[in-house]
Amino acid sequence: MGFEKGDGYFFKRMAKGMFCTYALFGVAWLWNETSVLGWWALKPRPKEEKEMAHLYERREFPYPGDEEAVVEFIKSGGSLGTTIGPKGFADANMDPDNMQKRLQSKKFDQEAQKLWFRMKNEVVQEVQEKGFDVE
Repeated sequence: MGFEKGDGYFFKRMAKGMFCTYALFGVAWLWNETSVLGWWALKPRPKEEKEMAHLYERREFPYPGDEEAVVEFIKSGGSLGTTIGPKGFADANMDPDNMQKRLQSKKFDQEAQKLWFRMKNEVVQEVQEKGFDVE
């Protein structure tokens, strides 16, 4: 288990391959962090996503022992929301089941409203085809 005369070539090639591999991974990681493109998406982000990006920005949290920095952090509203969610007030006293029911109810109401507008438009169109004036 000793080194021979020809082992230097092997180690040189291995080091070069590892350096290139890690360099590529580093560039990909940097690209992921700073790119206007997504990680695998080779298309620009939509305008709406760019406009909403400030809601999901990374926040630097102060060290808990530094009271001055903690007070500034709280004054700036940095504690609102979560680190991955939008900034805003979360209703902490609501259980997940109730929240799920509320979301389902809201979605049901939206679908019912869509159906109502569709039916109303069909009736208005039929009445207009018969020659009546509808406002």
